[in-house]
Amino acid sequence: MTLHSLPVRTDTPDPAPAGKQPGRGGRRLLRQRAGRQHHAGPLAYVLLVVMAVLSIFPLYWTMVAASTDNTRVSQTPPPFLPGPNLFSNLARAWDEAAMGKAMINSLIVAGVIALSTVLFATLAGFAFAKLRFKGRNALLMLVIGTMLVPPQLGVVPLFMMMSELGWSQQLPAVIFPTLVSAVGVFFMRQYLSEALPDELVEAGRVDGAHSLRIFWSIVLPVARPAMAVLFMITFVHAWNDFFWPFVVLDMTNPTVPVALTQLSAGYVRDQSLIMAGALLGTLPLLAMFVVFGRQIVSGIMAGAVKG
Repeated sequence: MTLHSLPVRTDTPDPAPAGKQPGRGGRRLLRQRAGRQHHAGPLAYVLLVVMAVLSIFPLYWTMVAASTDNTRVSQTPPPFLPGPNLFSNLARAWDEAAMGKAMINSLIVAGVIALSTVLFATLAGFAFAKLRFKGRNALLMLVIGTMLVPPQLGVVPLFMMMSELGWSQQLPAVIFPTLVSAVGVFFMRQYLSEALPDELVEAGRVDGAHSLRIFWSIVLPVARPAMAVLFMITFVHAWNDFFWPFVVLDMTNPTVPVALTQLSAGYVRDQSLIMAGALLGTLPLLAMFVVFGRQIVSGIMAGAVKG
């Protein structure tokens, strides 16, 4: 039998059996499929544009209303293009609502609440996720159960407690009742249960590390993406919180939402002035997202890939 009489195979090789590694040709095919980019269709772009416009429109309308006068805002149809009074209205809102002091107070309150919530929620989440102790499930259910209680039910006893401590009309009365949240504890517990392998904790135990050392050297690097997300969510919530600061603070020491109520005082409300104050209160949040948004998103993606 000569070499030319041998049959030549033209079909592709059979896929590797289950449990075996694919051959060179199979690995090349897998790499080609993995590197293939999926392109969105026209409908996806249309939906993204519509969602972007709907998300940006409230902020745009706030800027439009803040740049006109009260008479123009009340007309039908309302204006859809910015007017010439933006900076004058911003200056009026800044002076009449004492926005400088209010922003400093809100920065202190939101920053302290966000940092303490991230720290305590990460500690509690690590304990509930990876430590074994008696009553762990009962305590977790108790923490989750507190989310079912409306916060309005505790306003009267909490206000009496703040008055007894001498913190009425002061920032500690806003900060201390919200140093940690049940939502943050549950969020960090769920994240660490999936992202933190038990083998890393056991390796730390074998090396002689105690729980705080394991938390500092192992848990914190793994939990950094979730901590960044929790910090931003908590900061925004504390910055925009109105009910409890309005109850326990006054106009001499307000946060931003409390200070904005000063702009709506009077027999006739100046809507353009109120919108200017709302725009001033929103600008720090937009600046924070512009500065830290990329790091937070990249941290989420890194945590998702590593987990």
